[in-house]
Amino acid sequence: MIRSMTGYGAAERETGAGWLRAEIKTVNHDTFRASLRLPSAFEAYEVQIREWLRAHLPRGHVSYALRLDSVDGVPGEGPPLTIDEARAQQYLRVLRALKERFGLPGEIDLGMLIRYGDVIVRGGETQVEVPMEELRAVTEAAARAVVAMREEEGQRLAADLEERLRGIETALEIVAARAPERLVAERDRLRAAVAELAGDVAVDEERLAREIAYLAERWDIGEELVRLRSHIELFRQTMALGREEPIGKRLRFISQEMHREANTIGSKANDVAIQHQVVAIKNEIERLREQIENVE
Repeated sequence: MIRSMTGYGAAERETGAGWLRAEIKTVNHDTFRASLRLPSAFEAYEVQIREWLRAHLPRGHVSYALRLDSVDGVPGEGPPLTIDEARAQQYLRVLRALKERFGLPGEIDLGMLIRYGDVIVRGGETQVEVPMEELRAVTEAAARAVVAMREEEGQRLAADLEERLRGIETALEIVAARAPERLVAERDRLRAAVAELAGDVAVDEERLAREIAYLAERWDIGEELVRLRSHIELFRQTMALGREEPIGKRLRFISQEMHREANTIGSKANDVAIQHQVVAIKNEIERLREQIENVE
């Protein structure tokens, strides 16, 4: 069963430092791309987190957020905020010296001080210790929840893709039935036209037969029909691999080949009924391609 690239998952785990919660959202993207939002105490684990995510979600844009709640369950980003009083005093001395030296107007207030980001800091951040195995466990649990949702969405995608394939096959049956009929009709038309133009003059049947044979060869779409049916079968076989490996790029390539064969059939058809079916086939292929953009 194929997987979608759209999904969501979350997991949490109690640790010695508090409740650790990981949240993951994914959308479609050609390759694996991760955006991580981490408390600063966990930034050292960024490389490992990316690898854990890639192992479960090899394709798509992955948004990952990690949060550490206090032990009593109050949401937070880890250790509490504190004031670096020594640094605040330094800023005050420098600002007062500037004010006096240059005769600057205005008062030095709280709003001015907090513009300096290092006055308010997260206290005890270096004391936060969460074992890597705990971080990995909560990350992979959230990733598995995403995979489950992507598989569920993949079932709906697969049903829609199969419906498009059946639509193409129905149109192909009509084309295959019409193809020899339009050759017979053209042969009869050509014979009638030659006979009308020739009047009482004898018609060179051998020459006429060669022209009809040439026309039949130029209009023959048998190979294109076989190849297009083969592409449909390969498309289905590839969808069956969806649980084992990412298949979105492969399906995209197959759909391009299907579109190429449909174009060739249309250019060789020389028949209104077949052209109508070719339009229907290309419409279904376009819908396939739109859905494939979200297949992992």
